[in-house]
Amino acid sequence: MNTNLQLTLKKYIMKKIFTLLAIVGMLSLQSCTTTDYVDDDTVSEVFEVTTSFTSSNNYNKVINFNPAIYSSDVVLVYRLTGTYQGSDVWKLLPETHYFSDGSFDFSYDYDYTNTDVSVYLNGSNLQTVPSEFRLNQVLRIVIVPANYSKSLDKNNFESVMSALNINKSQIQKIDL
Repeated sequence: MNTNLQLTLKKYIMKKIFTLLAIVGMLSLQSCTTTDYVDDDTVSEVFEVTTSFTSSNNYNKVINFNPAIYSSDVVLVYRLTGTYQGSDVWKLLPETHYFSDGSFDFSYDYDYTNTDVSVYLNGSNLQTVPSEFRLNQVLRIVIVPANYSKSLDKNNFESVMSALNINKSQIQKIDL
């Protein structure tokens, strides 16, 4: 057999082997799957606190988390705004109030870290905010694990409770 024919035959066999290895490799990679990480050990929690916003606390209340929450968790804060047909009405913060002429009066807002949440009033003259909006305010702080945070109707407190599978008996009251 001449040398050119041997080289051509070797190239042909090598191409076939390479093609076969490529096909086997692709088939073996197709059997690999990935799943989204689900943090099954993170527990949703809801805390209830009654607080007042006054000049002595700089219209701000800090609630510490013990233990600290995960940095990927999301914190939602709701304020009890009243009742309707016997049910509590919860409003997601931030919540803004306006004067009757439509100009800005004050708002409730919050920020959080993995160790605390700070709930506060914003406004130009907070001393003029009526006491029913400053004193004895009932707040609910919801710790939402990251894997739930995008799929929730955050504006509806009852919907959040249902999605997180939390009932009212599991709400932890904090005395400040």
